[in-house]
Amino acid sequence: MQRKRSDLIGLGLIALALVPSGADARDKPEADAFAASMPLPPPPPPANGAIFQGAYTPLTSGGRAGQIGDILTIQLVERTMASKSNAAGTQRGGSVGLSPPSTGPLSLFNPSDIGMGGDQQFQGKGQASQSNLLAGEISVTVAGVYPNGTLFVRGEKLITLNRGDERVQISGIVRPMDIGPDNRVLSTRVADAQIRYVGKGEIARASRQGWLQRFFSMISPF
Repeated sequence: MQRKRSDLIGLGLIALALVPSGADARDKPEADAFAASMPLPPPPPPANGAIFQGAYTPLTSGGRAGQIGDILTIQLVERTMASKSNAAGTQRGGSVGLSPPSTGPLSLFNPSDIGMGGDQQFQGKGQASQSNLLAGEISVTVAGVYPNGTLFVRGEKLITLNRGDERVQISGIVRPMDIGPDNRVLSTRVADAQIRYVGKGEIARASRQGWLQRFFSMISPF
């Protein structure tokens, strides 16, 4: 029985070593999830006999991104702060006393010898805080245009360093009116934004637990 149990533990350790952690699985999106979008081919010119068949562009657009394949720059100005604290305390006490009769076998006991009391007290306190800061710029392409004119944009930036790779990915919906004259828009103006900042290499591996430590963390009752 003991040998069978040790064999099961060994198989569990091997399986855990081969299966990637949950964070690694989340850091691997689909290959084309943030791929750059190419502009659509122009429609064939209408047979109206005119010499000039150029597409109409409003003079108020000012060269802003508005078609599939156009490029715009998103300024990352993400900053979030959160804190939470709570405290609780309870206290309860009680006592019971009995007075024995003055005659009979129980008269031998002193009234002060028969009594019972109890006291219960609890105090708890918890506090948590978190802050995030992400700044920079990333250029994306327009991947779709909705009927109301809003743009679905997506893109990524890969930076290869001597100690690993850093990847920034973003996708979301942008209103044309939020795009500046230089084709820039704040990340706080991107609706349904999905921003990912992941790393791979020596620095990223050093900040994660080893597979054996993750195994004992899962089976630990504490």
